[in-house]
Amino acid sequence: MTVPGIPPQQGPKQVSLFRTKPIEQSLADADEEGRRLKRSLTTWDLMIMGVAVAVGAGIFSVGAKAAAEFSGPAVTLSFILAAVTCALAIMCYAEFATAIPVAGSAYVFTYATMGELIAWIIGWNLILELFTAAAVIAKYWGIYLSEVFALIGWDIPPTISLGPVDMTWGPFLIVALFTVLLVMGTKLSARVGNVFTLIKIGVVLFVIVAGFFYIDFENYTPFIPEAVSTEATGTEGVMAQSLFSFLTGAAPAQYGMLGVLAGAAVVFFAFIGFDVVATSAEEVKNPGRTLPRGIFAGLAVVTALYIGVSLALTGMVSYTELASVEAPNLATAFSLVGNTGAAQVIAIGSLIGLTTVIMVLLMGLARVVLAMSRDGLLPRALSRTSSKQATPA
Repeated sequence: MTVPGIPPQQGPKQVSLFRTKPIEQSLADADEEGRRLKRSLTTWDLMIMGVAVAVGAGIFSVGAKAAAEFSGPAVTLSFILAAVTCALAIMCYAEFATAIPVAGSAYVFTYATMGELIAWIIGWNLILELFTAAAVIAKYWGIYLSEVFALIGWDIPPTISLGPVDMTWGPFLIVALFTVLLVMGTKLSARVGNVFTLIKIGVVLFVIVAGFFYIDFENYTPFIPEAVSTEATGTEGVMAQSLFSFLTGAAPAQYGMLGVLAGAAVVFFAFIGFDVVATSAEEVKNPGRTLPRGIFAGLAVVTALYIGVSLALTGMVSYTELASVEAPNLATAFSLVGNTGAAQVIAIGSLIGLTTVIMVLLMGLARVVLAMSRDGLLPRALSRTSSKQATPA
């Protein structure tokens, strides 16, 4: 399919700083025979995908760190501020993805507005981000798998010898499994991801409910602790405060309202991942309605889970007790109240949490490569889709 007055992409070409790609051309390229994806995802699928990529093992640790070092019980406010900030960015992604409902996310948006060279840089940034994140998380998935085996008494070595090479089989297994699933079809992989994500949500809810049985309301007082000077100077002092306090000339301090803002900066990364959902725009039914609903519904669920975990955490133990531990997390809180068995549930929850993150990252990676390949900025062979499942096999 071609658009009158716009030549179709034929292959590799020289990068131009100022050349933009019209939306009509992007839509036409997405409908090219042998390079198109199938629209099969619903609002529910997108919502679950957002939860899958945003809720990982960090849900059991990031809130504890922010509460101990910056916000105290007001870490709940930090999560709300971070969620609002994330929502503002999501509005932009949803608007762009609705206007240009093709694979590629920020790469496609940049190509349409800022030119080919910047789009090429953004595309490679996305590839490196998704590729590296998937690799690192797969590595930690293997580590958590070994911990789960140890908890249930199984002595299974994490590596196997292949001649002169020692291979860590856990990360290889999970990446290979989801690669095969994604090739077999987006809808099939979404269904598998839905199952894992619902189990993950169930584990998080179980941990929240279990934590509520140990809540002492005195631990919420004071809700916003009084600011305490960090007595840090020079570079250390600058890095120990939020950008807002630095710009206003405030002295480096923990807690107080500035601590709440600093805590929001710490927990913000826990919401990162919703941009990956936008890479599936080409595979969404009725994207104009489905994309915004799915992305915002996912953010709402993630925010509710983080708030629940933070309330349970800071209600179980005082933030000062968390601050006395070198690397505080939710398991630390349960240990302080005498429930050491919760560590097993948290370890299993962390393993399941990382599982779906890997799947969504691999999916997003393949879609960015597909989009760049269709534009001739990567070898065109990489944008061929399977004839039966219409996936970038």
